[in-house]
Amino acid sequence: MKKIALFVGLYLGLTGAVMAAEGDAEAGKQKSQVCAACHGPTGSSPSDMYPKLNGQHASYIEKQLHDYKLAAETGGEQGRANAIMQGQVMNLSDQDIADLAAYFASQDPMQGSAPEDVVAAGQALYMGGDEERKIAACVACHGPRGDGMGLAKFPDVSGQHAAYLKAQLEMFRSGERANDMNGMMRDVAAKLTDKDIEILSQYIQGLY
Repeated sequence: MKKIALFVGLYLGLTGAVMAAEGDAEAGKQKSQVCAACHGPTGSSPSDMYPKLNGQHASYIEKQLHDYKLAAETGGEQGRANAIMQGQVMNLSDQDIADLAAYFASQDPMQGSAPEDVVAAGQALYMGGDEERKIAACVACHGPRGDGMGLAKFPDVSGQHAAYLKAQLEMFRSGERANDMNGMMRDVAAKLTDKDIEILSQYIQGLY
């Protein structure tokens, strides 16, 4: 019986993988026109209020779009609540989401710069965390250059707008944003001070 159950589980898992929508970057380019108002035509948002999407892992973009859609369907009780994005994704199909993710992922990676006066402190916290305060090092999930891990859906944070990073860390800290895997980001952010967040967000903006 256990062998049968295992076989069925593996079969369903493989079937789900086969049935997942495969993104078409060219189709995504056409569908991305409405996104350009906030994120720019290639995903390199000109406003630091909105995230840069260019070069981001497709798997991460897909997860966020599905989470926004879930929030729209549940009145913000689940997923990732955001009034603007919930309205944008409500009518997107799985194929639309995959196409958009493929398009933005295919664009040139994000780039930015960090103020010289935050590099030393930012690097120390990003690379080593803070053992005394039990703060995990960012490098463990996001890598030394901030590239993240696509398969694990850990985002590429390198070159991202500092203001956007700061806002997200603050929302993870307060619990306003809660779509992180196993509460990992909420756990880290809860231990960060305002100064930590300011330094980290500016440091990460300069990684790439």
